[in-house]
Amino acid sequence: MKTEPFFRQNESTLMIKEWESFDASLKAGFSTRVGGTSVNGYNSLNVGLHVNDIDSNVIKNREKIAEILRIPLNQWVFSDQVHKAQIHHVTKSDKGKGAFNYENAIKATDGLYTREKGIMLALCYADCVPVYFYAPSHQLIGIVHAGWKGTVENIVGQMISTWTKNEGVSTNDIYIAIGPSIEECCYIVDDRVIEALTTLLGDQARHTFKEVSTGQYRLNLKLANQIICEKNGIDSNHILVSKDCTSCNEELFFSHRRDKGSTGRMMSFIGFEEDES
Repeated sequence: MKTEPFFRQNESTLMIKEWESFDASLKAGFSTRVGGTSVNGYNSLNVGLHVNDIDSNVIKNREKIAEILRIPLNQWVFSDQVHKAQIHHVTKSDKGKGAFNYENAIKATDGLYTREKGIMLALCYADCVPVYFYAPSHQLIGIVHAGWKGTVENIVGQMISTWTKNEGVSTNDIYIAIGPSIEECCYIVDDRVIEALTTLLGDQARHTFKEVSTGQYRLNLKLANQIICEKNGIDSNHILVSKDCTSCNEELFFSHRRDKGSTGRMMSFIGFEEDES
């Protein structure tokens, strides 16, 4: 059995250690809810500026993680996530967007990628699936936010297609990591979700869900995205999958479903430290 690919580096960050063997300057991982300044339902490391927390506390929390990763917050890029499949190619002109102010985040976008060093890509979560992309031989990195809506709109396939068609990357060169999110033990969905997933995955969709009562199903959204990766040509040996369930582990993670919508956010992040010169 494979070990958990997201290693707890400290109280506030989980890191994809296996990818650091490709390039020590790569920083890729996921934040926890521990070690911040937010209070009440946002206790304590909430990094979402859109959940009615005190903005100054959220910025302090983000700055803490930025300091841990040694990439200043003014070099981070966030987007306004809308559960769709829009992908944005991030350049140096995007530095700082959404980092301190939600209003200037990249609009209506759930996927980010870049070749630039000294930029940290970041998206926010409270159960949805974070999917990380890395092509070491091309110095290309990316992340997507894949809730069930983004999943059935094929945002993961869109990122892979963008890289192969626009960036000249072979699927053989792409590595994927699927991060902490809600697991099937805690995730019940209805016919609408299952029908949309079946439209996308065909017969393979049946491996991702189990009916628990009429019109109600336990859904493994991580597995759904893993299957999408493989259907789009990614080698299964290039795919890492976290075992962490955001809903089960209340000590470590916020959960939108467990906390009935009133909760904070964690974030996925991926970026290269700038070359020292």
